[in-house]
Amino acid sequence: MQTNQSSRQSGVTIIIPAYNEQAGIGPVLADLQEIMLATRLEYEIVVIDDGSTDDTAAMVVQHSEVTLLRHKGNRGYGAALKTGIRHAARPLICITDADGTYPNRRIPDLIARMGQGNQSMVVGARVGPNVAIPLVRRPAKWVIRQLAGFVAGEPIPDFNSGLRIFERDAALRMFSILPDGFSFTTTITLAMLTNGYLVDYVPIDYHARIGRSKIRPVQDTLNFVQLVLRIALYFSPLKVFLPLSVFFLTLAMAWALFSLLALGQLADVSTLVIAMTGIQVAMIGMLAELINGRLPNYFREEATLTDVDSKKSKSGD
Repeated sequence: MQTNQSSRQSGVTIIIPAYNEQAGIGPVLADLQEIMLATRLEYEIVVIDDGSTDDTAAMVVQHSEVTLLRHKGNRGYGAALKTGIRHAARPLICITDADGTYPNRRIPDLIARMGQGNQSMVVGARVGPNVAIPLVRRPAKWVIRQLAGFVAGEPIPDFNSGLRIFERDAALRMFSILPDGFSFTTTITLAMLTNGYLVDYVPIDYHARIGRSKIRPVQDTLNFVQLVLRIALYFSPLKVFLPLSVFFLTLAMAWALFSLLALGQLADVSTLVIAMTGIQVAMIGMLAELINGRLPNYFREEATLTDVDSKKSKSGD
């Protein structure tokens, strides 16, 4: 298999965070080595044992071609990925899980999609009928996905998929805002989209995991909502403050009409308080947007330069 731009010139580092995954890591590594050998691409596989207390590390060392990095304690999913990214020797990073949930045979397709355009990230989107996501988690994921799409300004089929490929340099520039927990993937998705990077999606299946899940449904859902709002405030504050301002101003008008028509007297003081709240929220939003625009944003500057170079190359300049 050959991709355009020779797999972005020098291959891919496959990073697998693992915490107490002795049941799944062995088959995943064997499958990955078979898949990548067939592609004839330059690659390396790096497993980060994130403080496992079982035989995860012992299973990994049985595969001599795999690099094993170990955390002394459990530092989190995102922290494990950042350790792998720091030690990666290739310009493209592919992340996948150690529990067998992701169809790693689609990795060559994701690499090919990266080589076909100027994307900075290609995400394996878990959509379609062959996706083993528990029904109880789907409503919350839908709500968060809509909120994330609103912040990003475009639909996001899957904002926190753990199977994706992205440029190592782009991730390194974002290390200061990438969290150490499960929200790593959500953050890098929104950070790239809100800073002008090109992100593409490839539909994939999603299997039932091997072993016990580390997800905490209620707490992690609340954390995801908080994260999306925080990223919105960081990159696009008006997308949070402006709807709130419109809500308060509309509420002030509705309360004024209700008090006048139903109560027979305009509730001028409470109407004024609500309206002033809306105006103040709008002013805070505009001030935050102004500050955000004046601060140096290396993510956005790099993305803009990449887009300009891309347009020049297409026009033949």
